Amino acid sequence: MCSLPVPREPLRRVAVTGGTHGNEMSGVYLARHWLHAPAELQRASFSAVPVLANPAATSSCRRYVDHDLNRTFTSSFLNSRPTPDDPYEVTRARELNQLLGPKASGRAFDFVLDLHNTTANMGTCLIAKSSHEVFAMHLCRHLQLQYPELSCQVFLYQRSGEESYNLDSVAKNGLGLELGPQPQGVLRADIFSRMRTLVATVLDFIELFNQGTAFPAFEMEAYRPVGVVDFPRTEAGNLAGTVHPQLQDRDFQPLQPGAPIFQMFSGEDLLYEGESTVYPVFINEAAYYEKGVAFVQTEKFTFTVPAMPALTPAPSPAS
Repeated sequence: MCSLPVPREPLRRVAVTGGTHGNEMSGVYLARHWLHAPAELQRASFSAVPVLANPAATSSCRRYVDHDLNRTFTSSFLNSRPTPDDPYEVTRARELNQLLGPKASGRAFDFVLDLHNTTANMGTCLIAKSSHEVFAMHLCRHLQLQYPELSCQVFLYQRSGEESYNLDSVAKNGLGLELGPQPQGVLRADIFSRMRTLVATVLDFIELFNQGTAFPAFEMEAYRPVGVVDFPRTEAGNLAGTVHPQLQDRDFQPLQPGAPIFQMFSGEDLLYEGESTVYPVFINEAAYYEKGVAFVQTEKFTFTVPAMPALTPAPSPAS
């Protein structure tokens, strides 16, 4: 496995972003709170910067204004010549890239933690680009060990050969927290509190790393996308059925060939016709209706994460 280099210096420049999607309220209100009371984000070796990522969408409680911000951090958007007709989120992505990046540069932030909610029954989901992200994988493992009751499933979104496109990809290291189920535009106290606790634990892990803690190698189980499935539709493009009750809320659970996945409005069931077991995620996610996605198919796999050695202490200045 070709892993990305492990940081060999303390992570000093850290950001926590909320409101990347303006109707995912846990991150929106945590970011707003921390902008006024940032002490909670301070550690001995660094102070994390809170960022409200999409102010325009947040102010109107919408996922986005013109374009999904969390699909906009690619070179084609970030490096194209600005024009007055650019979608709001393209302009905002360039601003965030200047603030937290530039992407793939030595000047980029050391770590960005991006906060999200889902309407799907994803529980506590940790989203990273790939298994090659050694620091992120050790962070995921730390969260799993700290909170075994939460499961903390790891979803690796980046497909082979695909450019990373989400907000935290502008930093040298990053992770997304995806907590649900929570309706769009709604703030649930239990999920808000869980996200706040997880953010604190992420920052504590960075502090452990900065202070010289070594982390041994381990085996990690994760999920990666292999396809998407749209709803059954009429010739006019309207829904002809919806997610079957036997599939609803079963995110990360195995889906066997022949199992029902949709219940048609006409009464019959549609069955999963794949040849192998998959693990659906983002089942019936409200934000994905417009994308033509009823659920994402993933495969579960196991891989080895190499050890992350302790940082070498900086030499003392000569007396």
